[in-house]
Amino acid sequence: MYFTYEDITMYYEKYGTSKKTIIILPGWGDTRKTFTYMVDFLKNFFTIYIMDYPGFGNSPFPKKDLTIYHYSDLIYHWIQELNISDPILIGHSFGGRIITTMLGYYHYPFHNIILMNSAGIKARQNLYKKVRTYTYKFLKKLKKILPNKYQERYQKFLLSKFASNDYKNLSPTMMQTFKNIINEDLKPYLKYIHAKTLLIWGNKDEATPIRDANTMHKLIPKSELVVIDNTDHFTYLQKPQLVNQIIYEQLKDEII
Repeated sequence: MYFTYEDITMYYEKYGTSKKTIIILPGWGDTRKTFTYMVDFLKNFFTIYIMDYPGFGNSPFPKKDLTIYHYSDLIYHWIQELNISDPILIGHSFGGRIITTMLGYYHYPFHNIILMNSAGIKARQNLYKKVRTYTYKFLKKLKKILPNKYQERYQKFLLSKFASNDYKNLSPTMMQTFKNIINEDLKPYLKYIHAKTLLIWGNKDEATPIRDANTMHKLIPKSELVVIDNTDHFTYLQKPQLVNQIIYEQLKDEII
């Protein structure tokens, strides 16, 4: 099924027939298929909605750059269009960015959320990263003095040496969107999240390190933190049964 808001189209799927609804928001670059195991478990107790973000899976990317606010608007208006009443929100990584923006910036009144290895706190830059960033910016300026026929090849070379895999794997039209998203620091919004919040984290997460979990736990008023040993950024894939059980225990009082 497809939903279009303004000029942004999103594909989504629905599972289960229960009165209480869960919406699962995947991480950046992931699709609905990544969460098959979780959906298959939770659909026994809840109605589940899950989507492909624009540019991934079955959802086309629009002809403009996006920000985290575009994604949040899209998800909120989709919820309104489908008339989903007070859903529980589960977000992994980038999905946590969307949830944080919807609740902390827009103050949408959702009452129960789960953030798994959530992104949103801008990464610190150590000396190595600062030097690397400076070097890239300096070398990028040199592109302007090259003949036009060499500029594209030179840019690809720089990306191959300096860009992250997430960035290198994007189409040119999505690269600016990716930069818009990771450069947005959502930390100031955390204190405005008043929903019951469960944070699930891997103790070996390097993409969103455990210090981010501790910061979120400190700033979100009604939050609890569960740390899962020997997992990194993808706790729900590495220990799926345990994560499903933790989610069930958190939400079992919501089952109608």
